Amino acid sequence: MIKKEIVPSTNKTLITFEYAAAVRAKTVHLVGDFNDWSETDTPMTLDKRRGLWTHQLELERGRDYQFRYLVDGTTWHNDWHADDYIPNVYDSDNSVVSA
Repeated sequence: MIKKEIVPSTNKTLITFEYAAAVRAKTVHLVGDFNDWSETDTPMTLDKRRGLWTHQLELERGRDYQFRYLVDGTTWHNDWHADDYIPNVYDSDNSVVSA
């Protein structure tokens, strides 16, 4: 699930990324063009009460950002609530969020 909130003071959008903890993961990282596709820079936090991995980013408004979730450093997943999907060079798709 993706939640968006405009931050008037910065003209950015606060985006909350949520990934279901039903996938039994030890770690989940948010990886995308906003962090140069770093597989380690943006770890998500497990909210056990809600059963979700979460992370918030403030992103420039008016742009699209490609991303995926990296589970346990080995498995890539998309967000099925993304705004769009774009094919990547690995014969799969990247999720897209519009800020």
